[in-house]
Amino acid sequence: MAILKFWFPVILLACFITGCLPAKRLTADLRHNSAYTDHVTGFALYDPQANHMLVQHNVHTPFVPASNTKLFSFYAGLMTLGDSLPAIRYTLRPDSLILWGTGNPLLLNPDLSDTAVLHFLRNRPEKLFLSVSNFSGERFGPGWSWDDYNDYYSPEVTPFPIYGNVVRYSTSHQGSLLVQPRQFADSTSISSGAGPSKGVQRAEWANQFIASTPLKPGEHDVPFRWSPALAARLLADTLHRPVQLIGSRVGLRPTHTLNGQLLADSLYKRMLAVSDNLLAEHLLLLCASMGDTLNSSLAIRQCQQTHLADLPDPVRWVDGSGLSRYNLFTPQTLIALLQKINMSVPQARLFALLPTNGQGTLGSLGKNQPPFIWAKSGSMTGVYNLSGYLLSRRGRLLLFSMMHNNFTGSVLDMRQRTALFLMNVRDAY
Repeated sequence: MAILKFWFPVILLACFITGCLPAKRLTADLRHNSAYTDHVTGFALYDPQANHMLVQHNVHTPFVPASNTKLFSFYAGLMTLGDSLPAIRYTLRPDSLILWGTGNPLLLNPDLSDTAVLHFLRNRPEKLFLSVSNFSGERFGPGWSWDDYNDYYSPEVTPFPIYGNVVRYSTSHQGSLLVQPRQFADSTSISSGAGPSKGVQRAEWANQFIASTPLKPGEHDVPFRWSPALAARLLADTLHRPVQLIGSRVGLRPTHTLNGQLLADSLYKRMLAVSDNLLAEHLLLLCASMGDTLNSSLAIRQCQQTHLADLPDPVRWVDGSGLSRYNLFTPQTLIALLQKINMSVPQARLFALLPTNGQGTLGSLGKNQPPFIWAKSGSMTGVYNLSGYLLSRRGRLLLFSMMHNNFTGSVLDMRQRTALFLMNVRDAY
């Protein structure tokens, strides 16, 4: 017994020193290594089992999160939606079926399509009417860059998305131009030149497209200008039956809900894996559709008041995808969010939804190594962040958030710096 009394404090002190040394080394690296001091870097490392923050560096500094914002949208969906997603709301009159969108982005989506709405509407005997009276949002989120309207990552936010709100261009084996939806073929002109292809350019305010040929191999998505009339026409062309618009002044409300065939996890997985902005923005509309009005800001406010009121730092959350530079989160706040997600979702399910090292948006991190990171990245000019879960060499599951803002170099370089640092974290613990 005397021997135990002697050695116990020694062992305790050794464990304390051993645990502190990695934290000191990593903190010194963050403070003095030019790889992390030539811009603003924040880092938080948290042990959920010990309920202890292991490393803290600028953890209360607000950063532009870019697509780390999708973790907030993911959590909003988890807290608001069930396993099934509402596809449309509708009401029946003696000879009419009036439908409202829920923001569900999977109707004829070229990457993740749900056919429940088509199967349902094809066999209805009533006349079909589309209403958008429940939508009060804007086509772009707050702070989005206006000149991104032509870029694949910036489709419009709408109450009734169809075809992913993009026109997809590709080249056939014979070299001819393929256009989907085919209705946009007549509004696409061909421009041939000796110089490099500029891809496909759309007029800013109209669905007029110019495709420079030959196109580079692969698929080229260009957002189209959405309108209620266009959505009704695209739906009618697919159903091969008329779909008319009904005015917002008609005092009708939906009384029924049609759920989609695909489960919510299908949407979450693609949104997180390829950082799909359309899915993220419309996930917030799906959350808002639980009420009477489709508006992303309402969903954000509801989630903040109901599920995120205890976050450690003030947040500015304005969109679903992170395209806006108005969003501001701290590393400490992202750790708190990751902990909430971890407590809400079984680990096997969560890790199946998140990108892991060597795959998708984390393809260059720890390639050809066993999975040890499950995380969401976020990048734009001068911004690169990575937040998620890390499995250490000793089998400890740790939560981390590494945020880089205000650098002038490439995102690729910052991604490589982050990968090196996180592999050091893995080996240290």
